[in-house]
Amino acid sequence: MAEAPAELTAFLRRYEQAANSHDVDRVMPLIAEDAVYWFTDGSHRGRAEIAGALARTFAAIREETYEISDVEWVVLAPAHAVCRYRFRWTGVVGGRTRSGTGRGTNVVVRRDGGWKMLHEHLSS
Repeated sequence: MAEAPAELTAFLRRYEQAANSHDVDRVMPLIAEDAVYWFTDGSHRGRAEIAGALARTFAAIREETYEISDVEWVVLAPAHAVCRYRFRWTGVVGGRTRSGTGRGTNVVVRRDGGWKMLHEHLSS
């Protein structure tokens, strides 16, 4: 596996931090207009659908902490990159503390001078 440039590692950390803010408006600038996300609850195409899916998740899981680990960059190119990783979350669902783990794959693209998430696939 190739070592990611610092800017890609920083982008992924900003994405993780934005998710942990539970504020859709902080996450959306990091997502490409034509992004497609595959979550356990279904597929979401475009920023409007993704924003809706994120808002529902943030509403359903209170006090969530989302953590990305074991990141492996499997493709590194000047305009795109692909990583796979493990994730874990903890939060309050229905008044009870819950947690889970899973795997993720992300495709990021360089657009407008910065990195944007083009695809995210999470599975538990």
